[in-house]
Amino acid sequence: MPSFVVSGASIQCSMGTTPGTLMATSQQTVLMNGKPAATVRDVVPITSVTPCGMCTSLANPTVASATAAALGVLTPMPCVPAPAGIWVGGSAGVMAGGMPCLTNTATLTCAYGGSIRILSPGQINVLG
Repeated sequence: MPSFVVSGASIQCSMGTTPGTLMATSQQTVLMNGKPAATVRDVVPITSVTPCGMCTSLANPTVASATAAALGVLTPMPCVPAPAGIWVGGSAGVMAGGMPCLTNTATLTCAYGGSIRILSPGQINVLG
């Protein structure tokens, strides 16, 4: 059974080198275990979706440029999340601020080719 995601959850991009953090910024009124519940609309780069270390995607212009300058040797550059849409896989029945709550099975596509997933929902008590 999926767990609901709250502010402070741990996330990981398939093209990133370290985990990032998801901050619930789309709504602040619905709390789960004292933390704001995350929704499918928590996709604002840096503010909601923090960087995942260094980016290794050649679709990222900074990585492509650095790799070209290094004569084709993959050269990771700092991650700047670029969400392409909203989280897919939110709760069909639980809403917060008129938006589906996020569950730990959700994924978010990055415009640079990565797929962001939830590593840890930020809580362990509330199940959906």
